[in-house]
Amino acid sequence: MPDEPVELWSPSPERIERAAITRFAREHDLPGDYGELWRWSVEDVERFWALIWSHFGVAGGYEEVLPDRSMPGARWFTGASLNYAGHAFAGRDPGAIAIRHSSELRGLETCTWGELAEQTARIRAGLQALGVGRGDRVAAYLPNILETIPAFFAVASLGAIWSSAAPEFGARSVIDRFAQIEPKVLLAVDGYRYGGRDFDRGPNVEAIAAEIPGLERTIRFGYLDGTGWEEGFLGPEGSPLEFEGLPFDHPLWVLYSSGTTGLPKPIVHGHGGMLLEHLKKMHLHVDAQAGDRVFWFTTTGWMMWNFLVGVLLTDAEIVLFDGNPGHPDLGTLWQLADEAGITTFGTSASFIASCMKAGIEPGAGRDLSRLEAVGSTGSPLAPEGFDWVYEQLGADTWLFSTSGGTDVCTAFVGGVPTLPVYEGELQARALGADLHAFGPDGEDLIGEVGELVITQPMPSMPIFFWGDEDGSRLRESYFETYPGIWRHGDWIEITDRGTAIIYGRSDSTINRGGIRMGTSEIYRAVLSIDEILDALVVDVPRDGEENWMPLFVVLAEGAELDDDLTKRIARAVREQCSPRHVPNEVTAIAEVPRTLSGKVLEVPVKRILMGTPPEKAASRESLANPAALDYFAGLARG
Repeated sequence: MPDEPVELWSPSPERIERAAITRFAREHDLPGDYGELWRWSVEDVERFWALIWSHFGVAGGYEEVLPDRSMPGARWFTGASLNYAGHAFAGRDPGAIAIRHSSELRGLETCTWGELAEQTARIRAGLQALGVGRGDRVAAYLPNILETIPAFFAVASLGAIWSSAAPEFGARSVIDRFAQIEPKVLLAVDGYRYGGRDFDRGPNVEAIAAEIPGLERTIRFGYLDGTGWEEGFLGPEGSPLEFEGLPFDHPLWVLYSSGTTGLPKPIVHGHGGMLLEHLKKMHLHVDAQAGDRVFWFTTTGWMMWNFLVGVLLTDAEIVLFDGNPGHPDLGTLWQLADEAGITTFGTSASFIASCMKAGIEPGAGRDLSRLEAVGSTGSPLAPEGFDWVYEQLGADTWLFSTSGGTDVCTAFVGGVPTLPVYEGELQARALGADLHAFGPDGEDLIGEVGELVITQPMPSMPIFFWGDEDGSRLRESYFETYPGIWRHGDWIEITDRGTAIIYGRSDSTINRGGIRMGTSEIYRAVLSIDEILDALVVDVPRDGEENWMPLFVVLAEGAELDDDLTKRIARAVREQCSPRHVPNEVTAIAEVPRTLSGKVLEVPVKRILMGTPPEKAASRESLANPAALDYFAGLARG
């Protein structure tokens, strides 16, 4: 990082004035300065979340905001009765557009709130007829298409529990997830289109249904053949749309960890916790308002799908896309931004990096005049990615890089519409998130890299892991290092300006000669070289000698890992990181192994190279490209 921060964007007085966070602070006589507002939000946690409840009109009352603040096990808003879906539909204009959606199979279409309510009511009636009620699980093997959203709302309206997986997941990956929660009903697609090819999921659905304990019924959705929900499932037109009043911590959905080293952890979030967190996040941080159209590229197997659905708690529209973002080329999503009039374009750091490498010019021949903001998540966005966004989309673009996780289905650090954007930095810690960088002895660090921790509870923390009766898996996952304090597993630096820099996973840290470094810094250096498309680096301990640090790279078409390229890689790492972080050797590989959600498998690869059997280091079913792991297994065997 540069010694002096490089400011890339600053909100205009008009933008600050119209921001939802400005109105929130003014209406409740709170500090106008964001740093002071954040401090207040974590110093008076109870009042902050009570104001989120009242300011955004959550129906009903409660007895006490936070009667038990212990972690894990915090209890919130006792005596409340609410429903996540009920809040989303309350007071809607039936003629207003709720969703714009597009896919490789369908052109751009719209759905109004009235149409969304009608679809939700009919699916709800269909589920009721199958005996689905409060506490039952409904699993969805469905793509990121319009019909999946009313299916979710229907499940939530009944007090049943939603869980989804993307149809590109293999049968074993889906079974590993859904079998743990034993759903009563499986909603399953016939197939999907990706990259211009149709993929039949019929055999997968049969295999999944055969191995889910207690499954009573599979309901098919004909997407490829255009038939929609199977005949006889939907309730009649005019079915009533009602919402069960539920306790604050009643389960809303089950999300899953990546499952790279065992069965994916089934993470359960509650109606109330997700409702309050998403009301806060979408209004005050994403700044989604009437007239906005918010898009995020995602699948139903990633928490960003749930996050995007949360935008429907605001007056903004959401935009969906199902398909390959690189088909026929990486201009596809930018074309969607033009056609759908997207105002907030959410994507991943890897997508931005791919656009850079491919020489994509988003605005060439397209009208992106409505596009005001770009969000990035999934991995740290390199400073070069920041620069590319401003070069391509203009100086008036608000770029917010965010970091959070499936564990809380939100971001701990990220966008604030009233703050400047600095190159390579996340704007600020989120309101209500008492986030700090901890040193080895639990000291609070500023301007130094430390463990990302949360020292006070947040409503969207998991209420439990499914099947974890004694809570031991949850405690081991977050609270083992610092008892009573959430350790997230990321390296983070909080600057003296309150911004943040993420350095990657703390369990995949590079430690050379006592100098500790996140892998993201090495990737930044290596990926700055045009011939390198992707990379993976690990730091492997060796008994009685210095650690072995190999770098594995994926080369661009036509590139060769010759002596010149190897030297340029070493020079880039030496100059941008340190001489100690120059890899011991560089090897070309066909592809970097990644999880189904796109995460690089640094820790499993490290374990394999340390001698752990591959089948114990990583579950192949959790990988997007399991064959990519075979190279490392062969390398470990010698």
